[in-house]
Amino acid sequence: MTAIYRLDSIPVQSCILLDSEEEARNFPRRPLELRFCDQCGLVFNSEFDLSMVDYASATEESQHFSGTFNRFALSLIDDIVENDDVAGARILEIGCGKGDFLQALVEKTGGRGLGIDPGFIPERIKTAGDQDIEFRKEYFDPDKIELVPDYVVCRHTLEHIPEVGYFMVDIARAMRGNSRAGIFFETPDVARVLDEGAFWDIYYEHCSYFTLGSHARLFRRMGFGISRLYLAYDGQYIIQHAQHRDTRPLPEENDLDRVRGLAARFPAQVDRMRSYWRDFVTEKSALGQSVAIWGGGSKGVSFLTTDGLDVHVDQVVDINPHKLGRYLPGTGLRVSSPEDLRQSPPDAVIVMNPVYRSEIAQQLGGMGITPDIYTPESIETGIVV
Repeated sequence: MTAIYRLDSIPVQSCILLDSEEEARNFPRRPLELRFCDQCGLVFNSEFDLSMVDYASATEESQHFSGTFNRFALSLIDDIVENDDVAGARILEIGCGKGDFLQALVEKTGGRGLGIDPGFIPERIKTAGDQDIEFRKEYFDPDKIELVPDYVVCRHTLEHIPEVGYFMVDIARAMRGNSRAGIFFETPDVARVLDEGAFWDIYYEHCSYFTLGSHARLFRRMGFGISRLYLAYDGQYIIQHAQHRDTRPLPEENDLDRVRGLAARFPAQVDRMRSYWRDFVTEKSALGQSVAIWGGGSKGVSFLTTDGLDVHVDQVVDINPHKLGRYLPGTGLRVSSPEDLRQSPPDAVIVMNPVYRSEIAQQLGGMGITPDIYTPESIETGIVV
Protein backbone atom coordinates (compact mmCIF):
# COMPACT_ATOMS: atom_id res chain seq x y z
CA MET A 1 0.00 0.00 0.00
CA THR A 2 1.37 3.40 -1.02
CA ALA A 3 0.07 6.74 0.26
CA ILE A 4 -0.42 9.02 -2.76
CA TYR A 5 -2.46 11.96 -1.39
CA ARG A 6 -3.31 13.47 1.96
CA LEU A 7 -5.53 16.29 3.20
CA ASP A 8 -5.52 17.15 6.89
CA SER A 9 -9.04 18.58 6.84
CA ILE A 10 -11.93 18.07 4.44
CA PRO A 11 -15.74 18.23 4.90
CA VAL A 12 -17.05 14.75 5.72
CA GLN A 13 -19.93 15.18 3.25
CA SER A 14 -19.95 17.17 0.05
CA CYS A 15 -23.52 16.70 -1.23
CA ILE A 16 -25.18 17.90 1.95
CA LEU A 17 -26.69 21.39 2.06
CA LEU A 18 -26.97 23.56 5.17
CA ASP A 19 -29.49 26.17 6.23
CA SER A 20 -27.08 28.92 7.32
CA GLU A 21 -23.61 30.25 6.59
CA GLU A 22 -22.50 29.56 10.16
CA GLU A 23 -23.70 25.96 10.07
CA ALA A 24 -21.94 25.43 6.75
CA ARG A 25 -18.64 26.89 7.92
CA ASN A 26 -18.70 24.77 11.08
CA PHE A 27 -19.56 21.54 9.28
CA PRO A 28 -17.44 18.61 10.55
CA ARG A 29 -14.11 17.91 8.87
CA ARG A 30 -11.75 14.98 8.99
CA PRO A 31 -8.43 14.02 7.38
CA LEU A 32 -8.27 12.05 4.15
CA GLU A 33 -5.43 9.85 2.92
CA LEU A 34 -5.60 8.03 -0.38
CA ARG A 35 -3.63 4.80 -0.60
CA PHE A 36 -2.96 2.73 -3.70
CA CYS A 37 -2.84 -1.07 -3.71
CA ASP A 38 -0.11 -2.19 -6.10
CA GLN A 39 -1.60 -5.69 -6.36
CA CYS A 40 -5.23 -5.00 -7.30
CA GLY A 41 -5.23 -1.30 -8.23
CA LEU A 42 -7.78 -0.18 -5.64
CA VAL A 43 -7.42 3.39 -4.35
CA PHE A 44 -9.07 4.04 -1.00
CA ASN A 45 -9.30 6.54 1.85
CA SER A 46 -7.47 4.87 4.73
CA GLU A 47 -8.75 7.55 7.14
CA PHE A 48 -12.41 6.96 6.32
CA ASP A 49 -14.81 6.72 9.27
CA LEU A 50 -18.29 5.61 8.21
CA SER A 51 -19.82 6.95 11.43
CA MET A 52 -19.08 10.50 10.19
CA VAL A 53 -21.30 10.15 7.12
CA ASP A 54 -25.10 10.28 7.25
CA TYR A 55 -26.64 9.46 3.89
CA ALA A 56 -30.12 9.79 5.36
CA SER A 57 -29.53 13.52 5.82
CA ALA A 58 -30.56 16.21 3.34
CA THR A 59 -28.15 15.26 0.57
CA GLU A 60 -28.71 16.58 -2.93
CA GLU A 61 -26.80 14.55 -5.50
CA SER A 62 -29.30 14.57 -8.38
CA GLN A 63 -28.04 15.74 -11.79
CA HIS A 64 -31.37 15.15 -13.53
CA PHE A 65 -32.07 18.87 -13.91
CA SER A 66 -29.50 18.95 -16.71
CA GLY A 67 -30.59 18.08 -20.23
CA THR A 68 -27.11 16.74 -20.91
CA PHE A 69 -27.29 14.34 -17.98
CA ASN A 70 -30.85 13.25 -18.75
CA ARG A 71 -29.90 12.37 -22.32
CA PHE A 72 -26.99 10.31 -20.99
CA ALA A 73 -29.20 8.47 -18.47
CA LEU A 74 -31.78 7.69 -21.13
CA SER A 75 -29.05 6.41 -23.46
CA LEU A 76 -27.97 3.98 -20.72
CA ILE A 77 -31.53 2.73 -20.39
CA ASP A 78 -31.82 2.27 -24.16
CA ASP A 79 -28.57 0.32 -24.12
CA ILE A 80 -29.78 -1.91 -21.27
CA VAL A 81 -33.05 -2.65 -23.05
CA GLU A 82 -31.28 -3.40 -26.33
CA ASN A 83 -28.53 -5.64 -24.95
CA ASP A 84 -29.81 -7.21 -21.72
CA ASP A 85 -32.79 -9.47 -21.08
CA VAL A 86 -34.92 -7.03 -19.08
CA ALA A 87 -38.39 -7.18 -20.64
CA GLY A 88 -40.81 -7.55 -17.73
CA ALA A 89 -37.88 -7.99 -15.33
CA ARG A 90 -37.88 -7.61 -11.58
CA ILE A 91 -35.38 -4.78 -11.09
CA LEU A 92 -33.58 -3.91 -7.86
CA GLU A 93 -31.70 -0.60 -7.71
CA ILE A 94 -29.31 -0.22 -4.78
CA GLY A 95 -28.62 3.44 -4.10
CA CYS A 96 -31.47 4.72 -6.28
CA GLY A 97 -31.04 8.35 -5.21
CA LYS A 98 -34.21 10.27 -5.92
CA GLY A 99 -35.57 7.45 -8.11
CA ASP A 100 -35.48 9.02 -11.58
CA PHE A 101 -33.41 6.31 -13.28
CA LEU A 102 -35.36 3.37 -11.87
CA GLN A 103 -38.67 4.95 -12.76
CA ALA A 104 -37.57 5.45 -16.37
CA LEU A 105 -36.14 1.92 -16.58
CA VAL A 106 -39.32 0.31 -15.23
CA GLU A 107 -41.40 2.36 -17.66
CA LYS A 108 -39.22 1.22 -20.57
CA THR A 109 -39.16 -2.47 -19.63
CA GLY A 110 -42.67 -2.90 -18.29
CA GLY A 111 -41.15 -4.65 -15.31
CA ARG A 112 -41.34 -4.38 -11.56
CA GLY A 113 -38.97 -2.14 -9.59
CA LEU A 114 -37.65 -1.80 -6.05
CA GLY A 115 -35.41 1.15 -5.20
CA ILE A 116 -33.39 1.35 -1.99
CA ASP A 117 -31.72 4.53 -0.73
CA PRO A 118 -31.53 6.17 2.72
CA GLY A 119 -31.62 9.59 1.04
CA PHE A 120 -34.76 8.93 -1.03
CA ILE A 121 -37.34 11.74 -0.81
CA PRO A 122 -40.87 10.39 -1.50
CA GLU A 123 -42.41 13.71 -2.50
CA ARG A 124 -39.78 14.24 -5.21
CA ILE A 125 -41.11 11.59 -7.57
CA LYS A 126 -44.54 10.65 -8.84
CA THR A 127 -44.95 7.19 -10.27
CA ALA A 128 -47.52 6.43 -12.92
CA GLY A 129 -50.56 4.51 -11.72
CA ASP A 130 -49.77 1.50 -13.89
CA GLN A 131 -46.15 1.23 -12.75
CA ASP A 132 -45.24 -1.58 -10.36
CA ILE A 133 -42.55 0.24 -8.45
CA GLU A 134 -41.63 0.69 -4.78
CA PHE A 135 -39.09 2.95 -3.09
CA ARG A 136 -37.71 2.43 0.39
CA LYS A 137 -35.91 5.12 2.36
CA GLU A 138 -33.38 2.85 4.06
CA TYR A 139 -29.93 1.31 3.75
CA PHE A 140 -29.52 -1.81 1.62
CA ASP A 141 -29.95 -5.02 3.61
CA PRO A 142 -30.22 -8.26 1.58
CA ASP A 143 -32.33 -9.87 4.31
CA LYS A 144 -35.05 -7.27 3.68
CA ILE A 145 -35.23 -7.82 -0.07
CA GLU A 146 -38.29 -10.00 -0.70
CA LEU A 147 -38.07 -9.45 -4.45
CA VAL A 148 -35.71 -11.94 -6.15
CA PRO A 149 -34.25 -9.65 -8.81
CA ASP A 150 -33.75 -10.45 -12.47
CA TYR A 151 -31.66 -7.31 -12.83
CA VAL A 152 -29.59 -5.36 -10.28
CA VAL A 153 -28.70 -1.71 -10.86
CA CYS A 154 -26.14 0.17 -8.77
CA ARG A 155 -25.12 3.63 -9.95
CA HIS A 156 -22.64 5.87 -8.11
CA THR A 157 -22.86 3.89 -4.89
CA LEU A 158 -19.86 1.54 -4.88
CA GLU A 159 -17.45 4.45 -4.34
CA HIS A 160 -19.24 5.17 -1.04
CA ILE A 161 -18.73 1.63 0.30
CA PRO A 162 -15.67 0.98 2.52
CA GLU A 163 -16.10 -2.82 2.73
CA VAL A 164 -16.56 -3.50 -0.97
CA GLY A 165 -16.08 -7.28 -0.65
CA TYR A 166 -18.85 -7.62 1.91
CA PHE A 167 -21.05 -5.40 -0.25
CA MET A 168 -20.66 -7.80 -3.18
CA VAL A 169 -21.49 -10.73 -0.89
CA ASP A 170 -24.69 -8.93 0.12
CA ILE A 171 -25.64 -8.39 -3.52
CA ALA A 172 -25.14 -12.10 -4.21
CA ARG A 173 -27.35 -12.90 -1.21
CA ALA A 174 -30.08 -10.62 -2.52
CA MET A 175 -29.93 -12.42 -5.88
CA ARG A 176 -30.51 -15.78 -4.11
CA GLY A 177 -28.68 -17.88 -6.66
CA ASN A 178 -30.44 -16.41 -9.70
CA SER A 179 -27.54 -17.01 -12.10
CA ARG A 180 -29.56 -15.61 -15.01
CA ALA A 181 -29.84 -12.20 -13.37
CA GLY A 182 -28.04 -9.29 -14.98
CA ILE A 183 -26.05 -6.65 -13.12
CA PHE A 184 -25.41 -3.03 -14.15
CA PHE A 185 -22.89 -0.87 -12.28
CA GLU A 186 -21.87 2.73 -12.93
CA THR A 187 -18.91 4.07 -10.93
CA PRO A 188 -16.51 7.04 -11.30
CA ASP A 189 -13.20 6.21 -12.98
CA VAL A 190 -10.16 7.06 -10.83
CA ALA A 191 -7.68 6.60 -13.70
CA ARG A 192 -8.85 9.94 -15.11
CA VAL A 193 -8.53 11.54 -11.67
CA LEU A 194 -4.97 10.28 -11.32
CA ASP A 195 -4.06 11.31 -14.86
CA GLU A 196 -5.44 14.86 -14.54
CA GLY A 197 -4.52 15.44 -10.89
CA ALA A 198 -8.22 16.14 -10.43
CA PHE A 199 -8.31 17.05 -6.74
CA TRP A 200 -11.87 18.38 -7.21
CA ASP A 201 -13.00 14.76 -7.75
CA ILE A 202 -11.73 13.54 -4.37
CA TYR A 203 -14.23 13.66 -1.49
CA TYR A 204 -14.28 12.24 2.00
CA GLU A 205 -17.37 10.10 1.42
CA HIS A 206 -15.83 8.63 -1.73
CA CYS A 207 -13.82 6.07 0.19
CA SER A 208 -13.22 3.53 -2.62
CA TYR A 209 -11.91 4.48 -6.07
CA PHE A 210 -11.84 2.17 -9.11
CA THR A 211 -10.43 1.83 -12.60
CA LEU A 212 -11.90 -0.43 -15.27
CA GLY A 213 -9.52 -3.18 -14.20
CA SER A 214 -9.90 -2.94 -10.42
CA HIS A 215 -13.68 -2.72 -10.81
CA ALA A 216 -13.70 -5.95 -12.81
CA ARG A 217 -11.18 -7.63 -10.49
CA LEU A 218 -13.45 -7.00 -7.51
CA PHE A 219 -16.38 -8.64 -9.29
CA ARG A 220 -14.37 -11.62 -10.51
CA ARG A 221 -12.88 -12.19 -7.07
CA MET A 222 -16.43 -12.40 -5.69
CA GLY A 223 -17.57 -14.91 -8.33
CA PHE A 224 -19.16 -12.55 -10.86
CA GLY A 225 -18.37 -12.47 -14.57
CA ILE A 226 -18.05 -9.37 -16.75
CA SER A 227 -19.82 -9.16 -20.11
CA ARG A 228 -19.21 -5.50 -21.01
CA LEU A 229 -16.85 -2.91 -19.58
CA TYR A 230 -16.21 0.59 -20.90
CA LEU A 231 -15.94 4.28 -20.05
CA ALA A 232 -18.76 6.76 -20.70
CA TYR A 233 -19.76 10.37 -20.08
CA ASP A 234 -16.62 11.91 -21.54
CA GLY A 235 -14.52 9.18 -19.92
CA GLN A 236 -15.69 9.98 -16.38
CA TYR A 237 -17.75 6.89 -15.54
CA ILE A 238 -17.10 3.15 -15.58
CA ILE A 239 -19.98 1.19 -17.08
CA GLN A 240 -19.98 -2.51 -16.26
CA HIS A 241 -22.45 -5.25 -17.16
CA ALA A 242 -22.04 -8.52 -15.23
CA GLN A 243 -23.67 -11.81 -14.25
CA HIS A 244 -23.31 -14.18 -11.33
CA ARG A 245 -21.39 -16.66 -13.49
CA ASP A 246 -17.94 -16.90 -15.01
CA THR A 247 -16.95 -15.12 -18.24
CA ARG A 248 -13.69 -14.69 -20.11
CA PRO A 249 -11.53 -11.67 -19.12
CA LEU A 250 -11.89 -8.60 -21.32
CA PRO A 251 -8.91 -6.61 -22.66
CA GLU A 252 -10.03 -3.53 -20.68
CA GLU A 253 -9.37 -5.37 -17.42
CA ASN A 254 -5.62 -5.50 -18.05
CA ASP A 255 -4.77 -1.99 -16.84
CA LEU A 256 -2.68 -2.55 -13.72
CA ASP A 257 0.69 -1.52 -15.18
CA ARG A 258 -0.78 1.72 -16.53
CA VAL A 259 -2.49 2.50 -13.24
CA ARG A 260 0.72 1.88 -11.32
CA GLY A 261 2.36 4.54 -13.46
CA LEU A 262 -0.53 6.99 -12.95
CA ALA A 263 -0.44 6.45 -9.18
CA ALA A 264 3.31 7.08 -9.10
CA ARG A 265 2.94 10.36 -11.00
CA PHE A 266 -0.18 11.50 -9.17
CA PRO A 267 1.46 13.34 -6.22
CA ALA A 268 3.36 15.64 -8.57
CA GLN A 269 0.38 16.08 -10.90
CA VAL A 270 -2.08 16.94 -8.15
CA ASP A 271 0.37 19.42 -6.60
CA ARG A 272 0.66 21.08 -10.01
CA MET A 273 -3.10 21.37 -10.41
CA ARG A 274 -3.66 22.67 -6.89
CA SER A 275 -0.92 25.27 -7.32
CA TYR A 276 -2.31 26.43 -10.65
CA TRP A 277 -5.86 26.94 -9.43
CA ARG A 278 -4.76 28.47 -6.14
CA ASP A 279 -2.79 31.09 -8.09
CA PHE A 280 -5.53 31.54 -10.70
CA VAL A 281 -8.34 32.27 -8.24
CA THR A 282 -6.29 34.42 -5.85
CA GLU A 283 -4.90 36.51 -8.72
CA LYS A 284 -8.37 37.11 -10.14
CA SER A 285 -9.50 38.23 -6.70
CA ALA A 286 -6.49 40.51 -6.24
CA LEU A 287 -7.27 42.18 -9.58
CA GLY A 288 -10.85 42.84 -8.44
CA GLN A 289 -12.32 40.36 -10.91
CA SER A 290 -15.29 38.32 -9.75
CA VAL A 291 -15.21 34.51 -9.99
CA ALA A 292 -18.24 32.22 -10.00
CA ILE A 293 -18.23 28.45 -9.58
CA TRP A 294 -20.89 26.62 -11.63
CA GLY A 295 -21.77 23.43 -9.78
CA GLY A 296 -22.92 23.41 -6.17
CA GLY A 297 -22.14 19.73 -5.64
CA SER A 298 -19.23 17.54 -4.64
CA LYS A 299 -16.79 18.83 -7.26
CA GLY A 300 -17.46 22.43 -6.26
CA VAL A 301 -17.11 21.71 -2.54
CA SER A 302 -13.80 19.89 -3.03
CA PHE A 303 -12.46 22.56 -5.40
CA LEU A 304 -13.26 25.30 -2.89
CA THR A 305 -12.25 23.62 0.38
CA THR A 306 -9.07 21.76 -0.57
CA ASP A 307 -7.03 24.99 -0.57
CA GLY A 308 -9.45 27.46 0.99
CA LEU A 309 -10.44 29.07 -2.30
CA ASP A 310 -13.94 29.88 -1.04
CA VAL A 311 -12.75 33.23 0.38
CA HIS A 312 -11.79 34.34 -3.15
CA VAL A 313 -14.97 33.18 -4.93
CA ASP A 314 -18.01 35.44 -5.19
CA GLN A 315 -20.79 33.10 -6.27
CA VAL A 316 -21.74 29.43 -6.55
CA VAL A 317 -24.35 28.67 -9.22
CA ASP A 318 -26.47 25.57 -9.80
CA ILE A 319 -29.54 24.74 -11.88
CA ASN A 320 -30.93 22.30 -9.31
CA PRO A 321 -33.81 24.22 -7.65
CA HIS A 322 -33.47 22.15 -4.46
CA LYS A 323 -30.01 23.61 -3.84
CA LEU A 324 -30.96 27.25 -4.19
CA GLY A 325 -30.61 29.38 -1.08
CA ARG A 326 -28.76 26.63 0.78
CA TYR A 327 -25.12 26.70 1.87
CA LEU A 328 -22.21 24.47 0.87
CA PRO A 329 -20.43 22.53 3.63
CA GLY A 330 -17.06 23.88 4.69
CA THR A 331 -17.42 27.12 2.71
CA GLY A 332 -20.44 29.05 3.93
CA LEU A 333 -21.15 30.02 0.32
CA ARG A 334 -24.78 30.27 -0.70
CA VAL A 335 -26.01 28.54 -3.85
CA SER A 336 -27.60 30.89 -6.39
CA SER A 337 -29.59 30.29 -9.56
CA PRO A 338 -28.23 31.14 -13.01
CA GLU A 339 -30.72 34.00 -13.20
CA ASP A 340 -29.00 35.64 -10.21
CA LEU A 341 -25.97 36.24 -12.41
CA ARG A 342 -27.93 38.93 -14.26
CA GLN A 343 -27.68 41.14 -11.16
CA SER A 344 -23.92 40.71 -10.81
CA PRO A 345 -22.32 39.17 -13.90
CA PRO A 346 -19.01 37.48 -13.10
CA ASP A 347 -15.78 38.06 -14.96
CA ALA A 348 -14.93 34.36 -14.89
CA VAL A 349 -17.00 31.19 -14.52
CA ILE A 350 -15.33 27.91 -13.57
CA VAL A 351 -17.51 25.03 -14.78
CA MET A 352 -16.84 22.17 -12.39
CA ASN A 353 -17.75 19.40 -14.84
CA PRO A 354 -16.52 19.93 -18.43
CA VAL A 355 -19.28 17.72 -19.83
CA TYR A 356 -21.73 20.58 -19.09
CA ARG A 357 -19.53 23.28 -20.65
CA SER A 358 -21.56 23.72 -23.85
CA GLU A 359 -24.89 23.59 -22.03
CA ILE A 360 -23.74 26.27 -19.57
CA ALA A 361 -22.16 28.48 -22.24
CA GLN A 362 -25.43 28.40 -24.18
CA GLN A 363 -27.41 29.33 -21.08
CA LEU A 364 -25.09 32.21 -20.25
CA GLY A 365 -25.22 33.45 -23.83
CA GLY A 366 -29.01 33.32 -23.75
CA MET A 367 -28.94 35.66 -20.75
CA GLY A 368 -26.56 38.04 -22.50
CA ILE A 369 -23.72 37.26 -20.08
CA THR A 370 -20.27 36.73 -21.60
CA PRO A 371 -17.72 35.83 -18.93
CA ASP A 372 -14.55 33.90 -19.62
CA ILE A 373 -15.41 30.23 -19.05
CA TYR A 374 -12.93 27.72 -17.65
CA THR A 375 -12.97 24.07 -16.64
CA PRO A 376 -10.68 22.66 -13.92
CA GLU A 377 -8.68 20.35 -16.16
CA SER A 378 -7.91 23.06 -18.78
CA ILE A 379 -4.79 24.55 -17.24
CA GLU A 380 -2.74 24.53 -20.42
CA THR A 381 -4.97 26.94 -22.34
CA GLY A 382 -7.13 28.35 -19.54
CA ILE A 383 -10.02 29.86 -21.52
CA VAL A 384 -12.10 27.22 -23.27
CA VAL A 385 -15.04 29.30 -24.49
